[in-house]
Amino acid sequence: MSAVPSRRNAIGMLALVVGLVAYALVAMVAGAALAEAHWLAQFCFYVVAGLAWLWPARLLLRWMARG
Repeated sequence: MSAVPSRRNAIGMLALVVGLVAYALVAMVAGAALAEAHWLAQFCFYVVAGLAWLWPARLLLRWMARG
């Protein structure tokens, strides 16, 4: 195993950071649109939005590990 990170890891980390920032911004705008909604609707949105990023991140991390 090499101590030098592969190009796949660098691309994956960049994609992960950029993707999470973009996702957070979209979730923030969508959450602001729900500011007047019932508390239960807000709660459900934030639970789903808080967990939705895990699936794509897991796929990206698996791709990086295959390198």
